[in-house]
Amino acid sequence: MSESKKTASALQPLGSLVNVDPESLPLGTAPGYRFRYIDIASATNGKLLLPDDTIEYRDAPSRARRVVRNGDVLMSTVRPNLKAFAYCRLPPEDFVASTGFAVLRAKEGTDPQFVLYSILSDDVTKQIERYVVGSNYPAINSSDVKRLLIRQLSSAHQKHIAEILSTVDEAIEQTEALIAKTQQIKVGLMHDLFTRGITPDGQLRPPREEAPHLYKESPLGWIPKEWEALQLGTMSEIVSGVTLNGTSSRGGIEVPYLRVANVQDGYLDLKDVKTIWVDASQLSKLALRRGDVLMNEGGDFDKLGRGTVWNEEIVLCIHQNHVFRVRPRIELLRSQFLAYWSQSEFGKKYFVLSSKQSTNLASINSTQLHQFLIGRPSSLEQETIEMRLISADSQLDALQDELEKLRRLRTGLMHDLLTGRVRMKVSEPASA
Repeated sequence: MSESKKTASALQPLGSLVNVDPESLPLGTAPGYRFRYIDIASATNGKLLLPDDTIEYRDAPSRARRVVRNGDVLMSTVRPNLKAFAYCRLPPEDFVASTGFAVLRAKEGTDPQFVLYSILSDDVTKQIERYVVGSNYPAINSSDVKRLLIRQLSSAHQKHIAEILSTVDEAIEQTEALIAKTQQIKVGLMHDLFTRGITPDGQLRPPREEAPHLYKESPLGWIPKEWEALQLGTMSEIVSGVTLNGTSSRGGIEVPYLRVANVQDGYLDLKDVKTIWVDASQLSKLALRRGDVLMNEGGDFDKLGRGTVWNEEIVLCIHQNHVFRVRPRIELLRSQFLAYWSQSEFGKKYFVLSSKQSTNLASINSTQLHQFLIGRPSSLEQETIEMRLISADSQLDALQDELEKLRRLRTGLMHDLLTGRVRMKVSEPASA
């Protein structure tokens, strides 16, 4: 038998493994009936966020109709490309989902988590794309959900695949939780470092409440006595970048330039760097040097400013006019210290309050950037603060790398196990 025939014979319609939308609330449901409502936003890529509160039927959206039980699988039929699919681990309460979901209830002998992983697979995604109708509101019909083809496997094989993928998912969730916790720890560390600083013996100063004599009032609030509150413009050279004229005329020198999209919150995204032609005078003025700090003129209000240190990641590179280049006077202000300060609560608060804001966007000008107040310790203390935060970032980077490895592992396992590329030997339970 050919490989294609073997593959075809190993497929079966999803409707043979699950009941689709087995229960719905009747039209005569009592107005005071209470339940927890699951909408499309509650599900994403296998995970389900349960609602905290119950609602009464009289107050529920008209789409609240699908009765959901523990062990069901939810599959969004509206914009299914977003994969609002999830396995339901539910407490013993009443749950009702939106009619934007298809509720998949596993038949006897079918592992529901295997069903979830199957509908998340690339093969089923391609099938869904063929069934989707509508452009403005793309959706798949429940009848077409039943036609989706997945691998025909024994209960033992289904269970084994689900256990393997669930184990990887648990590792991903644990790593995500550890990243979130480490990020919270870093936020707390930044608060302590930028309000208390570090003494010469490497210890945080006692809080002001315990040792008020170690602090003084300033425009920034209470800061250590040894610190100064100085405007950024007095400690650095601030330059706006090249202005784009829609099309750059050829002539001079073609060089890469950084856009707002390249300057992220504490890091650079250099996957897509564009080039522009400039003359020698512009190149001399705008060429970035190691230690320059890049700060965005505009963007999402919660990311405005974005201090990121340039370490000559690209030889001979300039910047667009929407990206400010801040060149600190090294005897006064260290580059990485400035970058971290701009990312701290002091920086975020200043840029939000000083910016010109429109819907979801904000911008600052060079005058506002010049007036940005920095709490300036000695160079040695700045360096010590930097090293503490660099260490925290290293922990986060290591966790992010681990998370990416786990996600790649999950993708590879799903492909191998759900397509049959890798065959597994599973002991079938003895028949009675």
